[in-house]
Amino acid sequence: MAKLEEFCRKDGKQLRMGYTTGSCAAAAAKAAAGMLFEGNAISSVQLMTPKGILLELTVEDVTRGDGWVSCAIRKDSGDDPDITNGILIYVRVEFSDGEGIRLEGGQGVGRVTRPGLECPVGAPAINRVPREMITAAVSAMQQEAGVSAGVLVTISIPEGERLAQRTFNPRLGIVGGLSVLGTSGIVEPMSEAALVESIRAEMKILAAAGRRELIVTPGNYGEDFLKDLLGKPWPETVKCSNFVGETLDMAAELGFRKVLLIGHIGKFVKLAAGIMNTHSRYADGRMEILTAHAALCGADSKTASRLMECITTDDALDLLEQAGLREAVLKSVMKKIEFHLKARSHGDYEVGAVVFSNRHGLLGKTEGAETLFPSGEGGFLI
Repeated sequence: MAKLEEFCRKDGKQLRMGYTTGSCAAAAAKAAAGMLFEGNAISSVQLMTPKGILLELTVEDVTRGDGWVSCAIRKDSGDDPDITNGILIYVRVEFSDGEGIRLEGGQGVGRVTRPGLECPVGAPAINRVPREMITAAVSAMQQEAGVSAGVLVTISIPEGERLAQRTFNPRLGIVGGLSVLGTSGIVEPMSEAALVESIRAEMKILAAAGRRELIVTPGNYGEDFLKDLLGKPWPETVKCSNFVGETLDMAAELGFRKVLLIGHIGKFVKLAAGIMNTHSRYADGRMEILTAHAALCGADSKTASRLMECITTDDALDLLEQAGLREAVLKSVMKKIEFHLKARSHGDYEVGAVVFSNRHGLLGKTEGAETLFPSGEGGFLI
């Protein structure tokens, strides 16, 4: 496998970049087309990515038949912890009766079943930029060889169906395999932009289905808490990870009218200080926020000092309970959370939050949060 020797810096570390499934498919299509049109063997292929980085990739597992050639490119994700690293992306190029270049998804490439994604319902999950890259690569080979006949290009990922169960695809309504992705052709390790785009994709599906009310949780804790309160799972929550601010911005962009955030106090207490990316590397401030609100509610200096020394928010809540301040502090915190959520939403939609902890259960909610729950089922919050 040819390794890409391009690097970026992340959190002070030098990390090797990789290339996307879209780049693999385009390179394999270029190689297969070249072998089909010229009849010669190709052991490596060059591909210019939209990012402007030239790839030279090893061609693997070449097979030929009457009027067709298939080959594969092995995915290299660089230092990104991507489950697709090392898998083979296959492309078969064959002459067809029709005109032009027709693109299809084979084994292990997912099919879109819900509206709202880049690809229409029923189409293979091959996004726009990879489609353009694949078509351009095959077209260039046609022109070079002087071939005008129509061709069918089929992308396959033998391990795709198995690996797709570990991705967002089942939540997005993409069944049967992986998506062929990539906007730059290059994988930048631990890309936050990619995470935000996956959140956007979930929200677009709900918006396309006519939903205008949105439940947002950072992750599994919020979903589990909601399930315990309702006595049943709520199937259409969106996981925002740490990207609360970006999710609120996208809610306005996509036309949602009500947004309810449900999260653990360990993350959501940060919202009371306007911290809209809750990852600890951007900001912590949990104890500073709780201590400030405790002081506003009458805590003495000894209690404030002990709060600042707490490691977890649950420990801080225990201390506030002992001081008889928990209810007042949480009420103060929720008011400030409401202030910052409304400031970020700019009045484009109604927004509120519910805060809980695994040890203490439901801790607080912003005013009117129960009215933001879809289908009028928010009575459990009253």
